[in-house]
Amino acid sequence: MPRDTAPHTLGEPTRFEREVAPEIADERLDQDAVKVVRRLRRAGFTAYLVGGCVRDLLLGMRPKDFDVATSAHPNQVKETFRNSRLIGRRFRLAHVFFRGGKIIEVSTFRKSPLDELTDLPQDLLIRHDNVFGTEEEDARRRDFTINALFYDVDAGRVVDHVGGKADLSARLVHTIGDPDVRMREDPVRILRAIRFAAKCGLRIEQATFAAMKKHVAEIPRCAPPRVLEEVLKLLRSGASRRCLELMRDVGALRVLLPPVAEQLERRGQEEAERHLRALDALDAHVRVGEIPSDAVLLATLLAPLPRGKGSRGPIPRPAPRVESAEPAPAGAAVAESPEPADDADELDEELSELASELDENAEPDPAHAPLPEGALRAEEPHDDRLTAGPPPGFTAGGVQPEPWSLPRDAVAPEVVLAEMVRTARLPRRIAERARLLLAAQPLLSGERKKRRFSAQAFVRQSIFPEALAVFELSVAATGRGADQLQKWQTAFAGQDFSQLHQAATTRHPPRSAAAAPGDHRRRRRGGRRRPRRPPAKPRS
Repeated sequence: MPRDTAPHTLGEPTRFEREVAPEIADERLDQDAVKVVRRLRRAGFTAYLVGGCVRDLLLGMRPKDFDVATSAHPNQVKETFRNSRLIGRRFRLAHVFFRGGKIIEVSTFRKSPLDELTDLPQDLLIRHDNVFGTEEEDARRRDFTINALFYDVDAGRVVDHVGGKADLSARLVHTIGDPDVRMREDPVRILRAIRFAAKCGLRIEQATFAAMKKHVAEIPRCAPPRVLEEVLKLLRSGASRRCLELMRDVGALRVLLPPVAEQLERRGQEEAERHLRALDALDAHVRVGEIPSDAVLLATLLAPLPRGKGSRGPIPRPAPRVESAEPAPAGAAVAESPEPADDADELDEELSELASELDENAEPDPAHAPLPEGALRAEEPHDDRLTAGPPPGFTAGGVQPEPWSLPRDAVAPEVVLAEMVRTARLPRRIAERARLLLAAQPLLSGERKKRRFSAQAFVRQSIFPEALAVFELSVAATGRGADQLQKWQTAFAGQDFSQLHQAATTRHPPRSAAAAPGDHRRRRRGGRRRPRRPPAKPRS
């Protein structure tokens, strides 16, 4: 790599003038993130790599992404980088773009808004976090010591204001400051602690764990989209089994997903272990870089729920939300925000058509084959910093946002998905796909027999790769259906439809000898035939 000859304004030694070896090898750093840090420093600002990337590098793990913290304010960052834009509602951030879609997130040093108060309020929930501060104040406002480490790329040293290095050595997840206060400030930190402990193989410090159990019932007070995104992150973590076990130990499973908790408790240890084995199979795919789509994740999470007890048909559209930048005057009419325009109508038509069909009626182990490409996750972030809507606790026109709310009893998956659409702003198209993935499982396993079922047509459906991925996880969990899975994988690869077609036609031979084999034209079912419209009379 060529020598960095740009002037260095902060008096720190560059990487080429170090007298000791760096704490993190230079080749393990993301070079685009290093460029961002150095340009900010050349512009006269303080800048470090920060947070999860430093934690993972010190643990010998490969970071998912690299973030930068700086003394530059968001507008100053934007002025420094032409390839950037500002995002965020709770606090402003800068995204610096690089080739290939890579994004380096740059945040300004901040301090906790509660630090400015002499008397702490009874309700500590943080609703605004846009108070700029110093480097040390920024470290102390963060949630856990292991996430508050800075890395100086030029000096090659970790800057630790909170004892995070010691906790990493002891393999502990420990809050910064009083655990009770930190969990009350932002109860979503309970789920974050679970994810860090499971993903990094750490233990949760005793007082921190006690505070998590004490305040777990407060998680639904946070913005439901944030809660939903954190649940999806648990499933994408590569340690979803351990995450679910910790959620159960802390009580978060009963609070956030009561239908799943109720069903697992009702069915006993065997059903719970089967669900955990499916998550094991999911984790195996994630660890090799195959991140399933959100619909696959939700279908896997909700798979234990009882089928056939919910209403048939597509997930209903949510009621329009009222959103406004400031409270409406008394007596003023509040405009309803329309649902975002996208390809939902076209997708709904395709999925509804398939839904009606489903509702009517020495080789390698196929359970460990790579997931079909169509089942992998598209980049559709649900983080509330990136989506439209009010921040946590915001009231628009006097209307409170819907709280996270799911049925308390074991109910069908479509009921849970519909409630997530209504309260957590889960995109309806993802909920609908998850519903259809679960509805397709009996067809894939052969449990449901359809009179006019065409394997070729089913394989060509857009949902098939995701449905096959869910079935693969089920086979890995139960050990049943491996032969059927291998046939579907062969069919999907375009090699051979004959076995599947032959099985379908022999189970349900044509009623009439005159009917051609493979003729699957739909017969009109009941109802009156429409009378022919008489020809129009010629005008005189």
